[in-house]
Amino acid sequence: LTPGQFVADVSNETLSATTMGNIKAGSAVNLECALQAQTRLGGHMVSGHVDGVAQITERKADARSVRFIFAMPKELARYVAQKGSICIDGISLTVNTVDESSFSVNIVPHTLEMTTLGNRKVGDAVNLEVDVIARYLERLMMGGSQTNEVVDYKELLGKSGFLPKGH
Repeated sequence: LTPGQFVADVSNETLSATTMGNIKAGSAVNLECALQAQTRLGGHMVSGHVDGVAQITERKADARSVRFIFAMPKELARYVAQKGSICIDGISLTVNTVDESSFSVNIVPHTLEMTTLGNRKVGDAVNLEVDVIARYLERLMMGGSQTNEVVDYKELLGKSGFLPKGH
C-alpha cells in the first residue's frame, strides 16, 4: 500500500464471483479501513465478501439524489428488504424498493462524489453483498441445513434458548 495505489493478490474464486476481473491498473475502487472493536459502529455490518454481481438497469436524477435500479441474481433477492441494508461495491446503502429480481437505492451527492458510484452508468456491473445477518438468520431458521427442508421454528427457537421452557 502506497499513496495513490495498492497491490493485492486475487483468488480464482474472487475472479469468478466478482467484477474484479474487469478492473484494470489505475481503476478507482472503494476502500475503507476495517472495523475495530473499540470504535463506534455506524451503518451496517459489511464483511467485504461479495455474494454476487448486479447490473445497473437505470440511473436517473431524483430531486437532490440519483436513483439507481439494479438487476440482481434471483437467488439473492430473499436477503434484500425494503429499507434494509445492502452493500454495492463496498458502499453500505439503504434499499428503497425491492422485487424478485431488482432493487433500487438513492445516492446523495456526497456519496456520488466520494465513491465510484458517481462514474457508474447503465449496463455497468457492480459487486453486491447482502446483509450478513439475513444470511445467518436464514441458516438458523433452517436448523443448519443447506436444503430448503421444513423446520418447526417454535421447536428450533426453544432448543436454542429463545423461548421459555414449556412453550
